[in-house]
Amino acid sequence: MTRFAGKRALVTGAGSGIGAAVARLLESEGAEVVAADLNATDIRLDVRDESQVAEVVRDVDVLVNVAGIGSTTSAPETELDVWEDVFAVNARGTFLCCKHAIPGMIARGGGAIVNIASVAALVGLRNRAAYCASKGAVVSLTRALAVDHVKDNIRVNAVCPGTVDSPWVRRLVEEAGESLDELTARQPLGRLGTPEEVADAVAYLASDAAGFVTGSVLVIDGGLTAA
Repeated sequence: MTRFAGKRALVTGAGSGIGAAVARLLESEGAEVVAADLNATDIRLDVRDESQVAEVVRDVDVLVNVAGIGSTTSAPETELDVWEDVFAVNARGTFLCCKHAIPGMIARGGGAIVNIASVAALVGLRNRAAYCASKGAVVSLTRALAVDHVKDNIRVNAVCPGTVDSPWVRRLVEEAGESLDELTARQPLGRLGTPEEVADAVAYLASDAAGFVTGSVLVIDGGLTAA
């Protein structure tokens, strides 16, 4: 398929996991993809740095905000610098990328933004206080942007993945002293998600097939939030 022929797409957090899967899929379907990550892929990008963001996100038709970091503590155990770091990447980074991509999208006649949030934005997860709060901010920002820019022909949606088997999740699991078997056991479908499954959802929301979809939150969690 060539759903994105002639489109220029920027994917943040594209160094591994979901971001890498999204970048591969969009490129395979015709997009000119800029894969951005703090650990350089096509381009090195620190989404916390407004000057870097402003330079990189200009003139894109599709923006996918994947870059994010986690936390594995309850509120009393969370140091203020950890709280602020999580918000700086997950919330401020998403905001900055959207802020600086939207004017170019308006000039080009429209565009699509997909923000990667999390089921942690929708339900409480133990020992994830800062992470839950930051991803809740991403969902609320997504809805506000969708309303603000619907007349600019810019659609803004979010994807809320559950537990996805990725290098990032494996690092968090190790940090929290948990196991993949424990996480798998809580999934009604009996397995973890894959980066490619999330990428498929992102591609749908970014494509013309989702032309009537904006301000939506697509949950991909193996039934976790329904259980």
